[in-house]
Amino acid sequence: MKKLITGLFLTSTLFSFAQGLISNVPNRNTTSLNGVWNYIIDPYQTGFYSFHLDQYDKQEKAPKSAFYSNYHAVNKQELVEYDFDKSATITIPGDWNSQVPELKYYEGNAWFKKSFDYNLKDKKRLFLYLGAINYKADVYLNGKKLGTHEGGFTPFNYEVTSIVKPNGNYLVIKVDNTRHKEDVPTVNTDWWNYGGITRDVTLIEEEASFIEDYNIQLKKGNANSISGFIKINNLDIAQNAVAISIPELKINYKGKVGADGILNFEIPAKKISYWSPENPKLYDVTIDFNGQKLNDKIGFRTIATQEDKILLNGKQIFLRGISIHEENAKGGRANSQEDALRLLNWAKELGCNYVRLAHYPHNENIIREADKLGLMVWEEIPVYWTVDFANKNTYQNAQDQLTAAITRDKNRASIIIWSMANETPVSDARNTFIQNLATHTKSLDNTRLISAALLTRHVDGFGVIDDKIGESLDIIAFNQYLGWYGGKLEDAEKNLWKTPYNKPVVVSEFGGDAKAGFHGEKNERWTEEYQEYLYIQNLKMIEKIPHLSGTSPWILVDFRSPKRLLPGIQDGYNRKGLISNEGEKKKAFYIMQDWYTKKKKEQLNYSLGK
Repeated sequence: MKKLITGLFLTSTLFSFAQGLISNVPNRNTTSLNGVWNYIIDPYQTGFYSFHLDQYDKQEKAPKSAFYSNYHAVNKQELVEYDFDKSATITIPGDWNSQVPELKYYEGNAWFKKSFDYNLKDKKRLFLYLGAINYKADVYLNGKKLGTHEGGFTPFNYEVTSIVKPNGNYLVIKVDNTRHKEDVPTVNTDWWNYGGITRDVTLIEEEASFIEDYNIQLKKGNANSISGFIKINNLDIAQNAVAISIPELKINYKGKVGADGILNFEIPAKKISYWSPENPKLYDVTIDFNGQKLNDKIGFRTIATQEDKILLNGKQIFLRGISIHEENAKGGRANSQEDALRLLNWAKELGCNYVRLAHYPHNENIIREADKLGLMVWEEIPVYWTVDFANKNTYQNAQDQLTAAITRDKNRASIIIWSMANETPVSDARNTFIQNLATHTKSLDNTRLISAALLTRHVDGFGVIDDKIGESLDIIAFNQYLGWYGGKLEDAEKNLWKTPYNKPVVVSEFGGDAKAGFHGEKNERWTEEYQEYLYIQNLKMIEKIPHLSGTSPWILVDFRSPKRLLPGIQDGYNRKGLISNEGEKKKAFYIMQDWYTKKKKEQLNYSLGK
């Protein structure tokens, strides 16, 4: 049986079929391919198509002119019109827009090449794991195509066991960040379309059979039971023993994997120290499969709703949040642990117990740091504005991105909300699209809450939060910009809201722009004083919203956007940050900080019965 199975996986790697997504990559036996890569900008896709637009990688044998062949002339007369080794270099992970000044606005195709040696031990398997590439990636190793991936913020991997060689490997990746109507996100966004290999590139070495994925969390509805599954890749049924060890909880569970490669389990647990913002407890967890040990640090907590209340570990909480984009202080795509800590520590300083990571899955670094810091997380996929809701391929793309995000992050205690969408226009097709995503999410993970950032309407002097997809959501979240995109700040306290849903309500966005250091009267737009007054007045209104359970103002830090063009003020930045892109705190930061201090005291007094 083992010989048959091994033969099957070797055959699959010969044709470079993609594997299931491997989880918990940071704790595996890995080799980083990060660092300096060569690149070629190719706006006409010269290295991908012939002059008659025949796609090179669909031909039986790739011609020398296909860039992924990495061909070099063998004599001085041979015609070869590219050379990676003589081309410019760039740092990976990273985007080309912020690293190369002349590529600041570039949208199109670029090729990246990394050479490496790798001595793969006998009977071992090797996988190439790509943290994220924006947006479409065609991936080749040693001239063989591994596959194509779409989606700029989710990981994917390929098995390369039969392709890698001890010396002289060359990994070539064609990246295309061109926007299309049917993409997720679509052509119109309010953030920078950073192109490139924006997250880690990693080689993962594994045994013939190995732990591909797992879920270890509290069982829904039972805070004293840890349940989940272990998934084995290429199971040898004769060797199917798995052990789960959590020493601090005196857990040493043993089970056997079924013929389908899955072990489902449920383990009673007592005296759990539950994860929370005040106590971000993470337990050392080890999964042992036939002597292969995979370690993780996992927090255990419950998150639920009860009518219009959010309950963390059975106790009512108020989400003191802030929205965050994945951008570093230099105006490029954030990817490092340092980037993550900078953003999250600013959120902690603001008084947050929660962050909304908009508008796409962020780097795994920030999720893991949130686990350690005790910050609850809203994670979102880029179903943003005018996605092509009637397109079946667009839906499948969105579902695939959602699946990848959940697969990567489902063991992180910090994530309490999966978000389906942001500010999408109402239609029957859109309702079906998002409701199907909600159903899919619950099928993968029924332990967390589901939400989406909705739009509202105004009827008879009331702001009404009655979007139909609210029926499918656990939390009713909405964005509103009183005093910036409409409405008078002086009348803020007179603005009233209502909703037919007896569910927790979160104001997922509010705010307005200010240029740091630009001062004036409180009625002068773009000044810090105007933004400060806007926050003061909005908070007076927000206090009166029924079922209010949290806020996440827009946004923590100014971020780049090609839609924001006002000279001397915006200069290509959305200036709604409470902190400038230079790290300067604006006056509104302290208004929000004071309000969160008050909210924290109210919560403490409530919990103490005062």
